Amino acid sequence: MFAKRLLQKAVHNSQNLKQGNLTETDLDLRISVHYGIPSTSSLLAFDPIQRLLAIGTLDGRIKVIGGDGIEGIFISPKQLPYKNIEFLQNQGYLVSILNDNDIQIWNLERRCLVCCLHWESSITAFTAIHGSNFMYVGDEYGSMSVVKFNVEEESLLRLPYHVSANTISEAAEFPFTSDQPVVGVLPQPRSSGNRVLIAYQNGLVALWDIIEARIIFFGGGKDLQLKDEVVEASGEANVNSLEDSSKQYLEEKEISALCWASSSGSILAVGYVDGDILFWNTSSSASSKGQQALLSSNNVVKLRLSSAERRLPVIVLQWSATNKSRNDCDGQLFIYGGDEIGSEEVLTVLTLEWSSGTETLICVGRTDLTLSGSFADMVLVPSAGAIGSNKKADVLVLTSPGELHLYDDASLSSLTSQQERKPSVSAVEFPAVIPASDPTITVAKLIKLPPGENSLEILLEITSLMRSGSTSSSADGAKWPLTGGVPSQLSTTSNIKTERVYLAGYSDGSLRIWDATLPVLSFACGLEGQVQAIKVAGSSAPVSELDFCCLTLSLALGNECGLVRVYNLKGFPDGTNFHFVTDTKHEVHSLSQEKGLQCSAVFSLTNSPVQTLCFVHSGAKLAVGYKCGRLAVIDMSSLSVAFFLNDVSCSNSPVISISWKELANSHSLAKSPKNSETNTSLHSAKEVMFILRKDAKINVVDGINGNMICPRPWNLKKESIAISMYVIGKYCFLLQQKDNFQSLAAIIFHKTLRNFCVTEGNVSSSKISNEKQPEECLKDTAIKEPASDGSPVGITSLAIDHNSLSDPQMYSGESVLDSLVLLCCEDSSRLYSTKSVIQGNKKSICKVKHAKPCIWTTIFKKDESFKGLVLLFETGAIEIRSLPDLELVKESSLMSILRWNFKANMNKMMSSSDNGLITLANGCEVAFISVLASENDFRIPEFLPCLHDQVLAAAADAAFSHSINQKKKQVNAPGILGGIVKGLKIGKADHSPDSVKTAKSTFNQLELIFLKASHSSSSLSVDHQEAVELNIDDIEIDEPLPIASTSTEDLKNVKKEKGSERERLFKGGTDDVKPRVRTPQEIMAAYGKARDASSVAANARNKLVERQDKLERINKRTEELQSGAEDFASMANELVKTLEKRRWWQI
Repeated sequence: MFAKRLLQKAVHNSQNLKQGNLTETDLDLRISVHYGIPSTSSLLAFDPIQRLLAIGTLDGRIKVIGGDGIEGIFISPKQLPYKNIEFLQNQGYLVSILNDNDIQIWNLERRCLVCCLHWESSITAFTAIHGSNFMYVGDEYGSMSVVKFNVEEESLLRLPYHVSANTISEAAEFPFTSDQPVVGVLPQPRSSGNRVLIAYQNGLVALWDIIEARIIFFGGGKDLQLKDEVVEASGEANVNSLEDSSKQYLEEKEISALCWASSSGSILAVGYVDGDILFWNTSSSASSKGQQALLSSNNVVKLRLSSAERRLPVIVLQWSATNKSRNDCDGQLFIYGGDEIGSEEVLTVLTLEWSSGTETLICVGRTDLTLSGSFADMVLVPSAGAIGSNKKADVLVLTSPGELHLYDDASLSSLTSQQERKPSVSAVEFPAVIPASDPTITVAKLIKLPPGENSLEILLEITSLMRSGSTSSSADGAKWPLTGGVPSQLSTTSNIKTERVYLAGYSDGSLRIWDATLPVLSFACGLEGQVQAIKVAGSSAPVSELDFCCLTLSLALGNECGLVRVYNLKGFPDGTNFHFVTDTKHEVHSLSQEKGLQCSAVFSLTNSPVQTLCFVHSGAKLAVGYKCGRLAVIDMSSLSVAFFLNDVSCSNSPVISISWKELANSHSLAKSPKNSETNTSLHSAKEVMFILRKDAKINVVDGINGNMICPRPWNLKKESIAISMYVIGKYCFLLQQKDNFQSLAAIIFHKTLRNFCVTEGNVSSSKISNEKQPEECLKDTAIKEPASDGSPVGITSLAIDHNSLSDPQMYSGESVLDSLVLLCCEDSSRLYSTKSVIQGNKKSICKVKHAKPCIWTTIFKKDESFKGLVLLFETGAIEIRSLPDLELVKESSLMSILRWNFKANMNKMMSSSDNGLITLANGCEVAFISVLASENDFRIPEFLPCLHDQVLAAAADAAFSHSINQKKKQVNAPGILGGIVKGLKIGKADHSPDSVKTAKSTFNQLELIFLKASHSSSSLSVDHQEAVELNIDDIEIDEPLPIASTSTEDLKNVKKEKGSERERLFKGGTDDVKPRVRTPQEIMAAYGKARDASSVAANARNKLVERQDKLERINKRTEELQSGAEDFASMANELVKTLEKRRWWQI
């Protein structure tokens, strides 16, 4: 008895609340799961090997999408738009450039930012060299620089090499201002990065050879005369119109887009701000120097989409080869812009063919693809493993806000056969894992299933029987070309039971359910809005509220028309009967035996929208709150209305929260004449309902018959708008053995208010999930102290929810009346004792005023007790406060976590679990946020899928190496005469784009050049396809002499190398005796040393002697070459005769 009084005293003294023990170190707000495309998306990048898509945004986020629901979100520390994103293909890294010119490198495998390099000038052009770690950077001052990413150290290094505008101007002998920004840098295809096209804003373009340090092609300028005048892209297919006008002069115009328009890099397509498109032939150049190079009419063809005077700038140019291409220049050109100002926004697809080599351009077809929104970007997606003649490529088009559509190659290839300018082309919409638009999500809820239930098996059975139009695994998803990423091995091999489900109600009345146990959500089943049994008006109205009871597997959906649909995954006892219940009748219909989940009952009690749904009493009852203020309680066993609350004393304000508690007795309530009526009602009640309305009034009702326990509703002194209500137990002790004063006193004073428990069920406004079975809610957290006789005495803290009070013998009315009521309103949060609320006492225990309107709240557990309150404000700000003292612990915002702004009705799509996992939806995005640092329900990183497939990367590298070796064999085998012919080519560079990489074109060679500072531009020249003039000092006649060796192996090698040229010819050998042209750096290193006058004179004499000696050797070598040339014809004839004797299978 004494112990009981001591316990009651401790309960009474707890009104002086102690400080909560939630600290800032306990919190870590982070994104655990993110699905969907951000509405601010603006850029696309694609890795053709890993099959990954990256989407850059205007707010510093990057979305990475693979296959099978694998997605990731990267958030930059700076909230700035991205101006460029690009994969380091097949290497597991992504490069991005912010508007403030920060170059960032993201590790796809670890999903983190690994390094950042700030560029001092404004970056105006950027590209990565395929297959390497080098990147070209163009800036506002006309300079092109090189950056290297060190994979081992994960760092960025700016290399000394750069090409300035002055360098290009002097090399081309064409003066232009050096302040022209670089607007494009494009490595030439098949050049291994050693040739790069540099485009300037004023219209000049130069193809620069890195290794040879010279200009291969130069174009642009205001004096260029067009060869074919204008090729007009007609609206009708198979029509080519040429304007027979006089010579047209190309005015200086600003470049806005460019791309290679051939697979070999021989044709360059350039779009301009005035809407023109020029095709430059980079494989040919003028026959003279300087200005004459710009007057050539053989290198350019002009194309325009409209004959209007005012046209849109050409914003995007992309080219794709066609399967039926007769050469490497035929293909499809994708254009955004270039049409008449004011015309409909479309993406234009031109089918182009070149005749007479590359001299005549014919537009054989034009199609305008109508866009679903404002154009943002597009990217070509080559078919996986496309090799040889297989040149298929799909097109991904990004439109605002965050919509992604796919046009497959089959649809695009059929465009040429259609005569319509705007034919019907079916675009495949992005198959979102969680569809959030069209239809839109109107309400969502995260449910944590109790352990031990067979919910997974039941959900799987239902999934196989579904007939509804689920969207997650539709047929269109099979066509989607993104297949990248690797699922976690544990997630595919482990026997994982379903722990969580995510439910979403939609604007068309449908519902979808996902298994949310792992970071990659999997679609389980879906329900249509229409009821199968009979026609029910309003059944397809938007879902306004939902609840799911994991104990009975019952599902309830309420909509905007006041209908409540009830489903049961296990089925109801009456089998195939369907109940239709209104306020005046109860009809029972027999359902036909059909596959799939069927609706068991529909309740149409009022036409007011459903505001709150709450399964109570272990799923035996369903409480329904309406916007009009009425409340109904449904008996789930009979599918009938238990009672319908419409008392005149109740407010007409919408019901926003319902709390349900069960009592055994309540004689601890203070007896007073003032409260005698309340005491009598409460004493007879076994179930109590706390009903919160939007005007912050609370009704206390008998849960069995609907009678008012309190004749008047409890209300605040000042009017306020309520958000949510939580009934939280202070602590509930259960004596396990006989009382022992010493142990009990020690326990009471040792145990404080740190252990809280929820004593009510589902709080609809915050959507706290039903987590535990009744027997498992009685978790033993006893603190044991040894008694004087050595036997332990324990006290158990009971965590109670609406399912845990079913045994009236286990609890007394004190556990209910001594609990606390947390009331959250727009302007404040307050803590009251439950006894005070029942008695009508308006004095709060604790109160916090909000500086800004609050719109959503939830509470969460730590160490099996509720320790924190999360508040979301209208501004998007987030506060986390400790319980029970409501002290501020941490501040954050949706903007800092997700880069979201709060939007209307976002709170209806938010839900939470009691361990601090919050789900949100915004536009096309759905995110799961973890609040507690210790929370890891998704078991990250063990179950997190990887965005980089290392096995695929290794296989691709091996396949590439094998392909290079095969190409070398194919080149060397037919090139029998190559060794001799090569020896006769002095100073002739090989410009064939199909040639296999030599030592100069390897990345190691490039790195050696990049590590040196740029050479003087005075030594540069344009390649005019003429014989290179060599200085005698720059020619090396003899190869370096080998070091003498007496080893047997060396002698064998020498003997092996001996042999006649005729023998080497027929064995496919080569003898490269071509003199080597030394680079300017080597010449300067040899002759550019500072010396005095005497040494210079001596050096001059030595040079004269050396030159005389060189001349003699050159004369001798010339005679040898002449003799070899005379024998060449006879050797060739003998070779032909030898080959004629062989059959084709012997060659």
